[in-house]
Amino acid sequence: MISFKLLSASIVLLISLVSGLYPFLKRLKNKNHLNIPKGEAFASGIFLGAGLIHMLGESSRDFIAMGVDYPLPFLIAGVVFLGFLLLEHVAKELYHHADQSKSAFAVVAFIMLSIHGFLAGTALGITSSLSLAIVVFAAILAHKWAESFALALQLTKSPLRFAIALTLFIIFTLMTPLGIFLGSYSLESLEHLHFIEPTFLALAAGTFLYLGSLHGLEKSVLISECCNLSVFLYVIAGFSLMALIGLWI
Repeated sequence: MISFKLLSASIVLLISLVSGLYPFLKRLKNKNHLNIPKGEAFASGIFLGAGLIHMLGESSRDFIAMGVDYPLPFLIAGVVFLGFLLLEHVAKELYHHADQSKSAFAVVAFIMLSIHGFLAGTALGITSSLSLAIVVFAAILAHKWAESFALALQLTKSPLRFAIALTLFIIFTLMTPLGIFLGSYSLESLEHLHFIEPTFLALAAGTFLYLGSLHGLEKSVLISECCNLSVFLYVIAGFSLMALIGLWI
């Protein structure tokens, strides 16, 4: 299990660095949004399925086993979901203002994606179930390359100095591996605190649900491509894959 988590952290770090390399090497002038609708749709379905079926399901079972009757995992996930929605609205307002706000927009994007990456990594690291860890890892990989490229693009387009932009990007790439290591440490040293694992699963589930639905607001696949059946089928395919895996774990 430890070896799988170490391998997961290494793969995520490598994909993050490689995906963001091109914008930093070229200082891209292209302002177009990275648009791979079918790939994004499939990833959205995976995020929704992993968050709803696996992570919230596991978190809820653990809290019930501890005698907690209140639907606490859903409250935690809902608060995280609304928090990310608020941050994205703030980022959108910053983006539509004058050029001096473009730096603030890039920083807010960095904060949002770093928090998500850390929570997702912690959920992977803290889980004691190999099958659930594999599901979380697959969900992270489904979107990590696009997140890394998009963030690198925003940072290099912003008025931030190159050194600052590169530093922020490197911090972002380290957040998911850091979360994996912290989660693994917590699992070993705080195993007597039974609420730790289900709490972090619920926190990460909130970020997964947001990334699978409203991330990007009007650019979200579920909004921009909702009437395009050929794209929406990929959302269903990703969700169905997570549901099918749920039969065995």
